[in-house]
Amino acid sequence: IVFDFVHRYLGDDEDESVSNRESRSKLLLAKLQQKAKEKERHREHLPRDQSHQPVVKKKRKTEKGNNDEPRISKKKKLEVTPTVSVTFDISDAVSHEEPAKEKKKKIKKDTKQEINDQSGLYTPVAGGDKQVNMAEEEEETKHNRTKQDTERISAQTGFTVLGGFENKPVQKVQRILPQWLAKPDVINRDIKSNLVPISEIQGISAQLVKKLENNGIQHFFPVQAEVIPAILESAHQGLLIGRGGYRPRDICVSAPTGSGKTLAFVIPVLQALMKRVVCEVRALAVLPTKELAQQVCKVFTTYAEGTTLKVVMLAGQKSFAAEQASLSEMRGGMRRSLADIVVTTPGRLVDHINKNSGLCLDQLRFLIIDEADRMIDSMHHFWLSQVTKSVYRSGSGPEAVSIFKRTEPAFVTAASLSPPQMPLQKLLFSATLTQNPEKLQQLGLYQPRLFSSVHSHANSPTCSQLSTSEPTSQTEDRYNFPEGLTEYYVHCTLTKKPLLVLHFVLRMKLSPILCFTNSREAAHRLFLLVQLFGGVQAAEFSSRLSPSERKRTLKDFEQGKIQLLISTDAAARGIDINGVKCVLNYDAPQYVRTYIHRIGRTARAGKSGLAFTFLLAVQEKNFLKMVAEAGSPGIRKHIVQPKNLRSMEAGYEQALLELATGEKVKLW
Repeated sequence: IVFDFVHRYLGDDEDESVSNRESRSKLLLAKLQQKAKEKERHREHLPRDQSHQPVVKKKRKTEKGNNDEPRISKKKKLEVTPTVSVTFDISDAVSHEEPAKEKKKKIKKDTKQEINDQSGLYTPVAGGDKQVNMAEEEEETKHNRTKQDTERISAQTGFTVLGGFENKPVQKVQRILPQWLAKPDVINRDIKSNLVPISEIQGISAQLVKKLENNGIQHFFPVQAEVIPAILESAHQGLLIGRGGYRPRDICVSAPTGSGKTLAFVIPVLQALMKRVVCEVRALAVLPTKELAQQVCKVFTTYAEGTTLKVVMLAGQKSFAAEQASLSEMRGGMRRSLADIVVTTPGRLVDHINKNSGLCLDQLRFLIIDEADRMIDSMHHFWLSQVTKSVYRSGSGPEAVSIFKRTEPAFVTAASLSPPQMPLQKLLFSATLTQNPEKLQQLGLYQPRLFSSVHSHANSPTCSQLSTSEPTSQTEDRYNFPEGLTEYYVHCTLTKKPLLVLHFVLRMKLSPILCFTNSREAAHRLFLLVQLFGGVQAAEFSSRLSPSERKRTLKDFEQGKIQLLISTDAAARGIDINGVKCVLNYDAPQYVRTYIHRIGRTARAGKSGLAFTFLLAVQEKNFLKMVAEAGSPGIRKHIVQPKNLRSMEAGYEQALLELATGEKVKLW
């Protein structure tokens, strides 16, 4: 209290040292004590210095209310500049520690007496409203003073003082695509109205044209008519150089399922390799599953028949030793390749590379990646890096000619282009090719060229077309839906799902039906339940079966011997099953890419097809939103009347009882 009194008498001097302030306080205290003694002696006389009377009254007030801590007035606080000194007076500490709620309460007080009672350090002053206005002004400038204090403390102490953080709205980032993704070469989705005669595509040999005609192909689909000339152009001047003597561009194709993508790379690759002299592996097709590898190998073999080209499949259908023998042989102490085109899966490919089985990729010209989106997801196997390492190793030994000593390309310079070397061209195909540049960057594409039937992203901004206009809402990926497909969803409960499957087969006569589940356990259980119900030729297709059993099952299904094929997603990608009229999603897919590949098993090659998805009440909203954002032309609701199911309920309940009994017996 004494120090506060002394400060009010002398005034706060920021430049004054602590020792000077203490000495002056002691001198002043001695003078005040002397004046107090003189006042007692001359009580009947007036005080000589009346200017000290208010100060004495203030001191008496503080002595009366010792329980209340003294506080500086609002007016005084505004006049004093905040100091950064290490030692500060008691009044400053009290004013800084004063709660904000008490400050607001004091501002709301109207009477001068209430303000004086709370502060206890200043006398009544006329103009209480002015005092309140000054306090409001202090609240408004509080943020600026705090910032100044922080800067001064940081400057004097040498430490960064944290604080003054503000919540700022995050600006929505507009998606900017590279030029090749934003503006692709557009492929028409309407297959029937845009067929191109085979004779109009230049560069295809008469031998391949005859093969196409013998297989009933008179016209090319739109994707084939666009992609085949592009690949042939890259190999027009031979296998060593591309157009203009430069390295050919990589090609990406995003087109609906059943649009003829397989033939779009089989025909130009065979045409480019037909004139080869020495047999070496110059085309490598990598597919995610054995079934897809078998299908692609079959197409290559069909059109390579009658030529000198040899096709080999490495997918685990044979033993490793048998596959090794089909790749190469020793003649005169030297290894000779027996394959021009190799069709494989990633796992088997890595095995042959690591074990030096005779798979030589030194002269590989075409790397075909089918179902590219799934192959990108499986990059954790590092199969692509191993292929690249095998391709760009320096020659195959001392006998290697200098022109075949390949080095991995970096920057294009005069030295890198001379002498020329055989380039590695990547050909990517998928119905759900991602537009995420970060994922595509894993493939190491060289000046890629995209062919796509998705029109929505053609108007999206590119890196060279940044504008200040308000960004439009865009989904990350929009996909291709078959033109002749009609989509439906069925609202149902969990217990009614098997009954609805039987309704579609027996009542609606939509067979053959391909039914998808999310797990092989669900597929097996549904298969057993349908078998117990009876009257339906059903089969299951999953990893529970051996490769030979799966092959036989698919063959029976294509021949019409099976009405209902219950499958996991093993049959969802790329497999061409003829005659599928209807696809049932028994379990709603979790990802839109899975949905697109499932429904793509029907409505292939311009034909019509139906797709039904069973949805529970909790799944309906999210699923419909997901499909709409993916670019679906429209999904309708299909209602099954309860009366149509009543006649099958008794047999269904009996089948459930038998299934439960059989499971209990199996457990015991």
